[in-house]
Amino acid sequence: MAAATLTGSRAKTTIPMGGTGPGGDMKVAWGTAEVDASSEDGDIFEVCWVPAGATVIGGLIYSEDGDTGIEALDIDIGWAANGVDAADPNGLGDLGTWTGDASKTAPTGNVFHLSGVLQADGPKTFTVNTKIQLETNTAAATGVAITVTVLVFYLFNA
Repeated sequence: MAAATLTGSRAKTTIPMGGTGPGGDMKVAWGTAEVDASSEDGDIFEVCWVPAGATVIGGLIYSEDGDTGIEALDIDIGWAANGVDAADPNGLGDLGTWTGDASKTAPTGNVFHLSGVLQADGPKTFTVNTKIQLETNTAAATGVAITVTVLVFYLFNA
């Protein structure tokens, strides 16, 4: 099967964009992706938008365990090309292999903090509306369908 781009319900252009409001008030863009057991290298899951002027300061990713047995599933988070910024599939996190093993932060499943440019350079400002997306790098060894929820925290620069 060829790699595919799948658009989550909150990444569609018909969904109202997150608010801008007073500068300094934190906003949250969010969305979910249904990653099926046959996700493969190059699959893109569009999850949500951040509005023009948004400065991304952090965020979280929550998911179920998508790889039973030997872990191989590797999905990163970044943004699509927006006419100003080039696409960066791991700009908000090169997350490595998703183990789904129980830990202090999650009984089973995965919890990730956004990182990437945020960790290397500090907050990332987008001057135009920008789509946030996940991209599969390595398929699961023994995949199961999972729901992935993405929260993107941002401030609006007035």
